[in-house]
Amino acid sequence: MTTKVSGLAGITAGETAISSVGKEGMGLNYRGYSIYELAEHACFEEVAYLLIRGKLPSQRELKDFLRHLISLRALPEALKKVLELIPANAHPMDVLRTGCSVLGTLEQESTTQYDQYYIAERLTAAFPSMLLYWYHFHKSGIRIDTHVPEETIAGYFLHLLHQKQPEPLQVRAVDVSLILYAEHEFNASTFAARVTASTGTDFYSAICSAIGTLRGALHGGANEQAMELLETFSSPEQAEVALQEMLANKKLIMGFGHRVYRTSDPRSDVIKTWSKQLADDVGDKVLFPVSERIEKIMWDTKNLFPNLDFYSASAYHFCGIPTKMFTPLFVFARTAGWAAHIIEQRQNNKLIRPLADYTGPSTRPFIPVSQRDSIAPEPSE
Repeated sequence: MTTKVSGLAGITAGETAISSVGKEGMGLNYRGYSIYELAEHACFEEVAYLLIRGKLPSQRELKDFLRHLISLRALPEALKKVLELIPANAHPMDVLRTGCSVLGTLEQESTTQYDQYYIAERLTAAFPSMLLYWYHFHKSGIRIDTHVPEETIAGYFLHLLHQKQPEPLQVRAVDVSLILYAEHEFNASTFAARVTASTGTDFYSAICSAIGTLRGALHGGANEQAMELLETFSSPEQAEVALQEMLANKKLIMGFGHRVYRTSDPRSDVIKTWSKQLADDVGDKVLFPVSERIEKIMWDTKNLFPNLDFYSASAYHFCGIPTKMFTPLFVFARTAGWAAHIIEQRQNNKLIRPLADYTGPSTRPFIPVSQRDSIAPEPSE
């Protein structure tokens, strides 16, 4: 008998050696390494290497990998021209999706020069360049120089965004957030990438599928909506009154609960710690207390815990990152995870093609157009 569930919840759709998520309701490991240890001791580039290449790099390999990523940040002139043509009011996720597609026409995978590992690392390195070249061109008319002396992607992004040397605390906070966002098993965007890859198409197409999927508010866009909610309150007390009213009206509060985790999101406590440090650093007296009050209310009334998106919102805000860039930061991180899954899918590929239960009309005769006017209309639903 066919098992039917909404949204494939609880259905195992394949095998992966890349990460394990929510075993016994909690926990997250990347290729066997605890997310807690990676967030405490590693940099994002080490994690990207682990995911894409399958092992942690040696000291020499990490040094070479950092240098390699730096060399891949530059944008082709043709891509820059396209970024200049994208409207200023476009969503930054659309900019990344378009940039990825254009780069795929300029540096095609079919050529021997650009294999799947090169493309995975090229996109990981170049996505911040794409986003911020477009952003500064339309914000101030400046064609920024994407060559800045920053070793890490976190530092590079913040330097390009603010056009100055970033604060070390902010760099490390963003770096940790990238580690936390880097991979999460068969989530919606990763599964979309694997479905696309399973058809035998090119690497860029699979990444574009993932970006389009992540753009949705029920997946990657939750951090943006969480920030929009937090900014409406000037005190924890005001937040409590408003939230109770929202819950009474059955409104969805973004940034809480998770499809897989049952008791807590293991990433949430990590990013909350960084959000608190950043709040103290900037002298915040409102946003973080409001966040904690909302967290308490959601747990007390709905038994729902914050997921990674909730405290990522305030952490990014304290770093001066525009809200519309929150989900693109998710892309910067998750590209490594998507790439790992595309590579894994290709290694033992089978076209992903599930079944569906048909719920439409039963078989009926075709009526020629000349006779349809004489047929009584079907009742409306």
